[in-house]
Amino acid sequence: MSSPDRINNEPGFILHTYPFKETSVVAEVFTLSHGRVALIARGARRPTSALRGLMQPFTPLLLSWFGKSELKTLHAAEWQGGLIAPQGRALMCGFYLNELLLRLLARGDAHEQLYDRYADTLDQLANEACGTDYERILRRFEKNLLSEIGYGATFDVDADRGTPIEPGVRYVFQPERGALRENGQPGCPVSGQTLIDLAAGRFERPATLAEAKSLMRTLIDHTLGAKPLYTRQLLRELTELNPLG
Repeated sequence: MSSPDRINNEPGFILHTYPFKETSVVAEVFTLSHGRVALIARGARRPTSALRGLMQPFTPLLLSWFGKSELKTLHAAEWQGGLIAPQGRALMCGFYLNELLLRLLARGDAHEQLYDRYADTLDQLANEACGTDYERILRRFEKNLLSEIGYGATFDVDADRGTPIEPGVRYVFQPERGALRENGQPGCPVSGQTLIDLAAGRFERPATLAEAKSLMRTLIDHTLGAKPLYTRQLLRELTELNPLG
């Protein structure tokens, strides 16, 4: 049985690890029922440790831990299987998702729907054979993540007038206010059609996809503050090196 101080067989994914003392690591994990949790995996860097090969991102695990402090102690991890890890550019997209979760989720807040979407998004990335749909996959996840953490942006209503967005009108989107008609006001420029598509979760139009990328970046940066996302810069550099990849 699990107690408040001891959790057994909780589904989760490793988001990031870093060394701790001589032979251990701290693993930041995203779990189904407990959200983001920090776990000490004692001895995991020893060659003979059963945990050594499991402390990898994108591996579905059953995790067991105990402890009362914010930094818990991992006492067991078991591979669940059933998910192919992303490769190549999809792998970088996966690391981008992990960095978003690390930066935007508070520890200990459960997000069960987001957990399911994360697992499904990893599966989509791993199975996207030609690589043309990565942008759509990422935009959908970003929109869902922002909604989950309480940034419930309204895309289909004019923030000044309270009227429905018009597809043929140009707007600017301000994170604190929403969509406003483009009359020299500051904000992220976006078409009415893109806002309507975003509200409906549609990313088929190339123009919508391009403007949604800029808008999601504006909203995420507003939420994060000044510190940039490391993986976003890497993805940008990869695109510049291989614009068709």
